[in-house]
Amino acid sequence: MNANLKICVSSLALSISLGVGSSSALAKIPDQEIKKLDAILTPTGGERGGNVEGTIPPWTGGITKPPADYTPGGNYVDPYSSDPVQMTIDAQNYKQLQDKLTGAHKTLFEKYPSTYKMSIYPTRRSASYSKDIYKAIRKNASEAELLPLGAGVRNGSVSSPFPIPQSAEEILWNHVLRYRGDAISSRTGYAAVTSGGSYTPIMTERDIIFIYAQEELDARKLENKFFYLKVLTLSPPKQAGNISLVHESIDQVSSPRKAWQYFSGQRRLRRSPSLAYDSDLPNTDGLRTTDQYDMFNGAPDQYEWKIVGKKEMYVPYNSYRLNDKNIKYDTIIKANHINQDLPRYELHRVWIVEGTLRVGIQHIYSKRRLYLDEDSWQVLVTEEYDSDGKLWRVQEGHAMNYYDQPLVWTALEVVYDLQSERYLVEGLDNEVPDPYDFKPGFRLNDFSTSAVRREAKR
Repeated sequence: MNANLKICVSSLALSISLGVGSSSALAKIPDQEIKKLDAILTPTGGERGGNVEGTIPPWTGGITKPPADYTPGGNYVDPYSSDPVQMTIDAQNYKQLQDKLTGAHKTLFEKYPSTYKMSIYPTRRSASYSKDIYKAIRKNASEAELLPLGAGVRNGSVSSPFPIPQSAEEILWNHVLRYRGDAISSRTGYAAVTSGGSYTPIMTERDIIFIYAQEELDARKLENKFFYLKVLTLSPPKQAGNISLVHESIDQVSSPRKAWQYFSGQRRLRRSPSLAYDSDLPNTDGLRTTDQYDMFNGAPDQYEWKIVGKKEMYVPYNSYRLNDKNIKYDTIIKANHINQDLPRYELHRVWIVEGTLRVGIQHIYSKRRLYLDEDSWQVLVTEEYDSDGKLWRVQEGHAMNYYDQPLVWTALEVVYDLQSERYLVEGLDNEVPDPYDFKPGFRLNDFSTSAVRREAKR
């Protein structure tokens, strides 16, 4: 393969260097390139223009205010509920459209030919953030730097550090560090679903304070901290009262994440020595690795990454129905896969990056491929391969704009294990009243080990 591969993306030709090692110093973005964020590119780095066919519209600011019938703190009203289904893709016709389908979706059509389908809706470029977030991203464009091996980022803050990325690692960090609010307290659940469709939901209370997102906290002065996370298990009864505490760093090679777990039966808070990379993620019944949390997280240093390209593809988007409080968990969760009458898929431009496991590194995935939304840097789809190079697991991040903030995050995340024919659903909150609080008023001390011990005794 040539060191430089030109990829034509709709009306904008991007020249992407595929021969630059992740440990090499990348040149600073020139001022004339950064000015493209005012015209050719969106403030986050997507293309402002639509495609030639008109099937992808121009970005005109995304959702700039909540729908008129939205009640603050209530159900997120679907602003596109009147949109018609333009096309249904199933096992009978997917090969005619496979150029716009991820490998994950093509495999799901083949795995479940009688039930799996994708309903395609008009493309709505709904992604939006506040002016302050756009300002911070623009500042990052001129100041943020990638650390050797892509292990971290310096001189970035608030949101995605590389709106005009020069490497696959920069694209990954755009997802990992994207803006998700200053802090959030949420009550959501997981469900590990058997091949027959049975499940027992695990409900949790999840509290996060994003240090990186708050300029007044300044992660650079707080020992490289990215966020603090505390997860309290509410049910089922056998697991109720268990607490996980995580102190997440940005550069995890020089300063790995710190994690503790409190088990109510043992009544002790213990340090977790290996909550990283391919260790099992708690509450997922072995169906998701730690570095698959939030679709992808942590240091990307275990893989050699490359940019595959940027392409128009059918991906989950504007997934408000999966967040609808009028829909029960039993309506969402079915045998083999979630109820495919509910997800919404649209044609969007996505960045595609691929990682191959470095020689001498141990990880259960030999290769992984990620598809990221150009307008938000949210990972929408992933593919994970086993040691024999066979597709093992795939993930869908059903994204939506939490427009009262505004920010883009997932309504639901799904991990399909193609070998065991089981799957994991994360983000169940449909049966929870008022599940989100983006202004919880947390202090850093609320996430100390002593605070967790006090909470556990209550």
